Amino acid sequence: MGVNPQLSVMTTIRGGVFTRADARACGYPDPDIDSLLDTGGWRRIRRGTYAPHQTLTLVDEEMLHLRRLYDVLRYGEPGLIASHQSAAALHGLPLWGLDLSHLHLTTRTGRAGRRSGGVHRHVRDPVGPGVQLWNKLHLVTPSRAVAEVAATCALAPAVALADAALYAGLVTPSSLKRAANQLPRGTDRAHRVLAHAGTPSASVAESRLRLILTEAGLPSPSASPPPVLTPDEPSPDPSVDLEGCILWFPDERTVIEFDPRIPFWRSDSDDDLEEHSDDDSLDGPDATSPDPLEYCWISWADLDHPSHVIHQVQTAFTRAIRRTGVRVFDPNRPRRKPTTHLLRF
Repeated sequence: MGVNPQLSVMTTIRGGVFTRADARACGYPDPDIDSLLDTGGWRRIRRGTYAPHQTLTLVDEEMLHLRRLYDVLRYGEPGLIASHQSAAALHGLPLWGLDLSHLHLTTRTGRAGRRSGGVHRHVRDPVGPGVQLWNKLHLVTPSRAVAEVAATCALAPAVALADAALYAGLVTPSSLKRAANQLPRGTDRAHRVLAHAGTPSASVAESRLRLILTEAGLPSPSASPPPVLTPDEPSPDPSVDLEGCILWFPDERTVIEFDPRIPFWRSDSDDDLEEHSDDDSLDGPDATSPDPLEYCWISWADLDHPSHVIHQVQTAFTRAIRRTGVRVFDPNRPRRKPTTHLLRF
């Protein structure tokens, strides 16, 4: 017997640990709990607190952040509210690129911006709207957490977080806009992030790639997949499912493949998936769309160098245009001055 899905979710949210009361609430009787502890399936962290054995071998920065956060909220001073990226972690959102060295807590008292004991204190009196109670823990709502990160963190991680929250259905564009307007500071910066969010990205890698293309002023990809999903030449990574990591540019007749690193989660039911599969407009390619001529591969490491990504994409566009045999002129190109010939007598 391992960890059932309900207890697995509780374990993740609490930073990889759970209590005996949690196990009982998820359907584990005391004899089964004792058996799992005796056989090593579960390990005792401290009195009344346990962790699955496999979890102990997969402790990363995010897991440590959640463990510290849970302890501070449950056993620290009263009135602390998880906010910013700490609240995003409790909501199960991806934390790529965000600083997790400090816990982000909002409170009515103290000195704003104070960082002591690994805690970054944000002071608001009153604490503002968008605060909820979950499992005896006070934290801000997903919309407010995304808006706070958008107002204080770098553009790419903030956009990826907003895309993930929208993809999961935890927020809506209107709720994000409302949360940004309610911030005491950084509203303009938050709105800049939200202006980039909302693309149909399904992973952090796709969110980063779309942001790079948008910032460079390159064309937007089609919402439909290309008519041909597999190029003549094999993909650089044969293990990658191309249907989940491609961008199709029909006007440029180019497909961009990328590494689908850090996929987003979505709480779709089986019924929702069946409805989507019956809708040809969502899954099927456009019948009038031309076949791809060029393919471009973008790795996860490439995304750290936006100029390199832009060069690769533009080169692929140029190759596709040359293969069509059609010359395309830039309407904004400088025009040559007419040559005047002087007649000599």
